[in-house]
Amino acid sequence: MAIIELYPKFLFSQNPIPKPFLNPNFNPKSYQIFNFKPISQFSHQSTTTTPNRGLIFREKVLYLEKLKVNPEKAFKQNPNLRSCPLRTLKSVEQCLSSIGIHRSQMGRILDMLPELLTCEPYSDIYPLLDFLLNEVEIPYHDVHKSILRCPRLLVSSVENRLRPALCFLRELGFVGPHSLTCQTTLLLVSSVEDTLLPKVEFLMGLGFTRVEVSNMVVRSPGLLTFSVDKNLAPKFEFFLKEMNGDVAELKRFPQYFSFSLEGRIKPRHAMLVRLGLSLSLQEMLQVSDGGFDSRLLELRLKELEGR
Repeated sequence: MAIIELYPKFLFSQNPIPKPFLNPNFNPKSYQIFNFKPISQFSHQSTTTTPNRGLIFREKVLYLEKLKVNPEKAFKQNPNLRSCPLRTLKSVEQCLSSIGIHRSQMGRILDMLPELLTCEPYSDIYPLLDFLLNEVEIPYHDVHKSILRCPRLLVSSVENRLRPALCFLRELGFVGPHSLTCQTTLLLVSSVEDTLLPKVEFLMGLGFTRVEVSNMVVRSPGLLTFSVDKNLAPKFEFFLKEMNGDVAELKRFPQYFSFSLEGRIKPRHAMLVRLGLSLSLQEMLQVSDGGFDSRLLELRLKELEGR
């Protein structure tokens, strides 16, 4: 009980979490801050008799089904699952549960990423938690929200993927009031060279300065998640050629790129053209369908009154 009472104070400490998982001599019994029970404590059954392998396999299948994980998919994508003991799976569940992920939510994550089922929490999950808490500075009560929003954080290398992305994003402007939150930590799983940098270069190629691009992406972080070829380029081409748009308006409303080209941008622009009306990008796109129709009616009435 004393450990549980000290736990929040330890997590909110200004000092980084100790990294016993980096020490090959680390003894899990001495590291209980996540209320996590070491694998060795899960079973004290006698090993004098040989267990029935078929029975053990069936127990795993039933366990996965209770978690809402597809057993066939899990065994196919993670062959190590066949040979690992059931207590390994339970240790992963307990680790995720200790940071606030409910069992109902856990199934979705483990079904999506079956490789997690046989991971070692101390070496595979705790370094991520340490990183999110002490480097990204996500509040402890929001860490599980980051993971639920982007489960791939759990299988991304801190050293090779997450930390380089964090450095790049901070240089781009995600600092101070624009620092990463549990809503935007999904950007960390992106490759700097293959994903983030090409999008910044594309926007600068449209005529925006580095500072302008920075202002755009911190206001609309989703810009860094869109495909250049399938999203950004087609929308910019339509804006420039069909809408005769001014690039300056994109600086004021970068969220333009987050709306569906076929589902919202094209049909609403076509309606404005047909009625001979004009609206700013924000007025045209940010309202609901009902709000857009009401705005058109209002403009039509004003037009008729002016005749």
